[in-house]
Amino acid sequence: HPPFSAHRTADGSIFARGAQDDKCIAIQYLEAIRNLKAADFVPIRTVHLSFVPDEEIGGLDGVAKFAASKEFRDLNVGFMLDEGQANPGDEFRVFYADRTPWSLIVKAKGAPGHGSRLYDNGAMENLMKSVEVMTRFRAAQFDVIKAGKAAISEVISVNPVYLKSGIASGDGFAMNMQPSEAEAGFDIRIPPTVDPELVRKRIAEEWAPEARNLTYQLIQKGPTRDYRGRPLATPTDDSNPWWSVFKQAIASAGGKLAKPEILASTTDARYMRQQGIPALGGFSPMTNTPILLHDHNEFLKDTVFLKGIKVYESVISALSSLVETSE
Repeated sequence: HPPFSAHRTADGSIFARGAQDDKCIAIQYLEAIRNLKAADFVPIRTVHLSFVPDEEIGGLDGVAKFAASKEFRDLNVGFMLDEGQANPGDEFRVFYADRTPWSLIVKAKGAPGHGSRLYDNGAMENLMKSVEVMTRFRAAQFDVIKAGKAAISEVISVNPVYLKSGIASGDGFAMNMQPSEAEAGFDIRIPPTVDPELVRKRIAEEWAPEARNLTYQLIQKGPTRDYRGRPLATPTDDSNPWWSVFKQAIASAGGKLAKPEILASTTDARYMRQQGIPALGGFSPMTNTPILLHDHNEFLKDTVFLKGIKVYESVISALSSLVETSE
C-alpha cells in the first residue's frame, strides 16, 4: 500500500508509514486529551505535548537545544513520556533508559606500494587488525546475549557500517596497488550500566592504538550522564512516585506491564533525564502486535490503536493529578 495512505484492510490493519513509529502516539495523545476535556476532567498539573524535529538523527538540533533553553526551564516539567515499542505478547513494554549512541571512525595509514610487496604496518593491514579486535569484542558481547545472561539492550553493541579505501582507477580500483590510507566506521551503543570512560579507554588502547598508525574520531551523540553525573536511568520502583502512579494507571485501564527494560536504541527522553527529569522513554500502548518500526508493511490494528487512546486517558489523567513528589 502507498506509505502515506493509511490503508485499512478488512481485518482492521492500518498500513501506513509511522503507523507504529510513531504517528500513532501523537494522535492517541490528542484523542485522549480531547476525550478528557469532553468529560470535564481538570488536571492539577499542566499537560504539554511536544512535537520536535530530528529525533531520528540524534535530536541535537531538536530536543537537545529545546531542553537547554529558558523556554523549556520555564515549563517546570516534572515528568515525561516518550515513544516505546510494540510487543507481540499481551503486556505493555516500558523502558526506563536508553543506550547512548556513538559514531566511531577509525583511520589507518601505511606505506603505499606495489600489490606484490609485503609491507609491515600497511594501511589495510592496520585497519583490518583494528576491525578484528572489535569483531572479537562484538562476538563476546553477543555470546552473553545468546547465553541468556543479558538482553540486547544491556550490552555494548559495535557494528561496522562502512569501509573506505583503495586507489581509484577508471570505474574501479587499481588491483596491483596498496593504498596509503584506509578507513572504517562503526555504530556503538552503550547501556547506562557501563562507564563510558572505560569504552573510551578501550578505543584508545585496543581498537585504535597510535602504535599501529591508527587515529580515530569519536562522535558522541547526546549525553551519557545527568547534570549530577548519574547514569541516565529513571527508577522503576516505589522510590519514584511517578512510577507508582503510572503503574496503577495501566492497571486501571485493564493493562499489564512487562518487566521494565533498557531500550536498545535511543529516544529524546535522554535529554530530559540529563536535566534530572524522570522519563519513561518510552511507552507505546501496543500489545499483540509484531514489531515493525521502520520495516516493510508497517501496520497497527485499529482495535489496538483505539485501546491505546483509553490507556492514555488513564495515564494522562493519573499523572497530571499527582500532587506531591519526593523531590
